[in-house]
Formats: sequence, C-alpha cells, structure tokens
Amino acid sequence: MEITAKHLKSARILLDCSQKDLAKHSGVSVPTIQRMESTSEGRVRGNYESVSKVQKALENAGIDFVDEPRGHGVLLKPHKGEHPNF
Repeated sequence: MEITAKHLKSARILLDCSQKDLAKHSGVSVPTIQRMESTSEGRVRGNYESVSKVQKALENAGIDFVDEPRGHGVLLKPHKGEHPNF
C-alpha cells in the first residue's frame, strides 16, 4: 500500500503520538517525520528505508494501514489497555 502524509498524521492522532515520539520509536529524525507529513498529495516523501521504519513502528503500536477495493485508510487495532509502543 502506498502510504500518504494523511495516513501518517491520522495514525499518529489515533495513537495520541507526537512527531518526537514517532521519531524515537521508529529510529528516524523529527525533521524526517516532518518532511514525510508535509507532502500535500500522493506518496510520502522520504527514502524507502525511513518510510519502512516509520510504517513498522506504527504497525507495531497497533495501526493497520487498510487498502481495500472499498477504500483505504488507517485503523487502530483493538487492544486492552494502552498500546505498547506509545
């Protein structure tokens, strides 16, 4: 699935996660997260490795990036208590 800036921002909001928190848990810098989220349309800006690290950190925290025939978006998987990474 092609991750967009809106997906990243939505995922952070669902997790109540700051850019600084996401940078810490993904291993990429805050400026990199800011660049990824500043893309106005289409795929996020950033190299493949950085985008993959951010996506994996969000998925590990309970985010599900959905790409289905009826639409695409971001879901927070059900979890008892707080999500583990954020």
